[in-house]
Amino acid sequence: MATRIIAIDGPAASGKSTIAKGVAKALGWLYVDSGALYRGVTWQALRAGVDTKNAAAVGALLPGFPIRIAPAGGAVGFSIDGVEPGMELRTEKLNSQVSYVAAMPDVRSQVNEWLRSMTKLGDLVVEGRDIGTAVFPNATIKFYLDASPEERARRRCAEMAGQGAGVSKKDISESLKNRDTIDRSRQKDPLKTALDAVVVDSTGMEIQDVVTMVLTRVRQTIGK
Repeated sequence: MATRIIAIDGPAASGKSTIAKGVAKALGWLYVDSGALYRGVTWQALRAGVDTKNAAAVGALLPGFPIRIAPAGGAVGFSIDGVEPGMELRTEKLNSQVSYVAAMPDVRSQVNEWLRSMTKLGDLVVEGRDIGTAVFPNATIKFYLDASPEERARRRCAEMAGQGAGVSKKDISESLKNRDTIDRSRQKDPLKTALDAVVVDSTGMEIQDVVTMVLTRVRQTIGK
């Protein structure tokens, strides 16, 4: 049986991770955070002292990149050079750099290869920004998850506060605005809504209500 894939795309802080995790858990499928792979490349670049705006320098890290991908705890995880970066992937410093790395065509091509290699692991719920348009254009079902700029800033504030980071809502709003501009204007595979995606605006919705909505559409599609 062919691997089934649920693609969940959308801008930063739109709730993709939380929704994708909830859907994957309910179905017993593997959760995949594509953004973590871009963060992993950025993390390695920062560790190596590489300028994250220099595409040639970052690209030089990709041949033989020391990543190991494996399922763990209901998700597909990875280590780099034998190290699991964990919460180091979510620091504000890395947040401010990852969009530049993620916009680089060579990096996107490499990450897409890693993502497609995961189909051998089982059915997947994959969240990102170009999953339904570029990585898995023939996904079983696609969703585009969005929320108002105010709601997204509020969610990111809460996330950062939970990590003990003292970042102002104004700074976060500006960061998200900058991230959106980079994501939507990049040369390779920009953020956009797949023509056959189910669009969900989660502004003002409870997480479980969004998960339920997505699961209902998925089960109608896969027949269970």
